[in-house]
Amino acid sequence: MVNFVRAGIVLLAAALLAGCQEPQATGGRLKVVSTTGMIHDIAQQVGGDRVEAVGLMGPGIDPHLYKATAGDIGRLEQAQVIFYNGMELEGRMTDLFVRMSSKGVKVAAVTEGMDPSRLREPEEFEGKFDPHVWFDVDLWAKAVENIRDTLSEADPEGKAGYAERAGAVLASLKELDNYVKQQAESVPAEQRILVTAHDAFGYFGARYGFEVLGIQGVSTASEATAQAIRSLADDIVKRRVRALFVESSVPPDTIEALKKAVESRGWQIKLGKELYSDALGPAGSGADTYEGMVRANIDHIVEALR
Repeated sequence: MVNFVRAGIVLLAAALLAGCQEPQATGGRLKVVSTTGMIHDIAQQVGGDRVEAVGLMGPGIDPHLYKATAGDIGRLEQAQVIFYNGMELEGRMTDLFVRMSSKGVKVAAVTEGMDPSRLREPEEFEGKFDPHVWFDVDLWAKAVENIRDTLSEADPEGKAGYAERAGAVLASLKELDNYVKQQAESVPAEQRILVTAHDAFGYFGARYGFEVLGIQGVSTASEATAQAIRSLADDIVKRRVRALFVESSVPPDTIEALKKAVESRGWQIKLGKELYSDALGPAGSGADTYEGMVRANIDHIVEALR
């Protein structure tokens, strides 16, 4: 009788373990958690109905300063796959990713394997890469491939579906990349100067031919000094820059201070429509998907500078 009970317990434990490791075998969906909205949107598209996708950072959230809540930790602990940007974008969450990985959760940085020759190395990062890679649509295609491959490893039975859906996303990104190029080229080269609160648009500038000037550095954790504002104001007046841009995930104080400094020097400058830098827009904004975010940004930039 004792042996029979022990055998039953062993079988039950094995069944429960198998259920956790093979969610699709029991009809369940793969539990996927992503940090930023840009990653979450792609994970949803590639995963389709085989995944239960959750995003941690909503509209207007700054990932540089984000600290996981108790609810976030619970979601991460229940996940079977975790996607994060990497390159220290989510600096305060790094320890969490290590902990989840040690528990057997598949944790993947979507920037893994990106061509180093195309990555920016700002001086302030001391040899580390600029994490804002999603602003180069062609470069972001690698993130789609990484998400496809990771989901396929976690759920081999869904591999064909992941490949098909990723193919559709990649085709869409090619069209999007061409659209941004065409819109950018409609602005005279000498007017392609993009001034924002922090230096998030470096990849955008490199890919689409804009000079990017930010008050703060690559990370919003850096401070905007009065000297930086005065120096940039002088440069803007000298070069007759047409517009400044507020970012949705960064308080507008520094841009407003810069605008006052510019106008005190006798140059009238306008504020362009809000740009989406480190987070997607709210539902219904048209910028609540990755593609929508990219289109909104280039349209707002072109409208203000052309």
